[in-house]
Amino acid sequence: MDLTLGAASHCDAVAYDDIGRFSEVIPRIRLYCVGGVTEVRIQMGSKKLIVLIVVSALLAFTLPACVFSSSNESSKSTELKTLVIGTDPYPPFVSDDADGNASGIDVDILTEALGRIGYKPEFKYIAWQKKSELLATGELDCVAGCFSMTGREADYRWAGPYMKSRQVIAVEPSSSITSFADLEGKSIAVQSTTKPEGILLNHTNPDMPEVVNVFSFSDRSCLIPALLKGSVDAIAAHETSILQYEQDYGVDVRILDESLLDVGLGCAFDLNDHRGIDAELSGAFEDMIEDGTMYEILSRYFEDPSPFLQVGDVRG
Repeated sequence: MDLTLGAASHCDAVAYDDIGRFSEVIPRIRLYCVGGVTEVRIQMGSKKLIVLIVVSALLAFTLPACVFSSSNESSKSTELKTLVIGTDPYPPFVSDDADGNASGIDVDILTEALGRIGYKPEFKYIAWQKKSELLATGELDCVAGCFSMTGREADYRWAGPYMKSRQVIAVEPSSSITSFADLEGKSIAVQSTTKPEGILLNHTNPDMPEVVNVFSFSDRSCLIPALLKGSVDAIAAHETSILQYEQDYGVDVRILDESLLDVGLGCAFDLNDHRGIDAELSGAFEDMIEDGTMYEILSRYFEDPSPFLQVGDVRG
């Protein structure tokens, strides 16, 4: 294993044009983005994993204070016990509304489900790579935010699944790539510590050919800009997040028909957490699916929520 460490800095904003620097700096294994960037290159046989950890100088000072309450709290919220939920911005699942409150699919679902079992959520933005550590130390009660249970069943105590999601591959609209077979020898960008990263590095999808590079970003918002600037050939992520990015920023990508992995989304608790909240929350999710509440919530975001409610397909 060949491990090379390097660092780069210089970035004033996460502007779309700033990501254009990728095309000229990636060949030199440099990246200019927000704050400082630490780069790790790991040679594993014929495959390279390049991890680009983006640390915003602004966030470094403000992240510990980034705690948000749901904008959908009921008038009786003061009577409920608080559950601290670690998450990160991932529209349409979690983001900030105009007033700076947490909003999105997972916020709506968890606010309703937790209220049914006597809790209210307090959403706290975290560095996603540190989620397990923060759960173990007790700084967080649980972790959520389009979090895939599939393949991680033994890593946490899970509440869910409450929703089904697809991990997909997307390419630039004019790309000649039309199927997984065309990805052989190509470069793909993913978010670090996510299911796509594991699938590509560990070859757990037999339909996926050998790719030459996997670029793993700590900031998932860098994926589509890197693709559209030609810095990578494809990206892998949750289908819903890609569709939301297209809508929010008025850009177009093309999602391949093949699914990298169908996953169930859940809320993760530490393995040593024996309070039983995970089981109670799972029960609340099931009740919400049965009584139509989950359908109503997802209807706020999708024209047809039905495919996302087929959780029986992804139960472990």
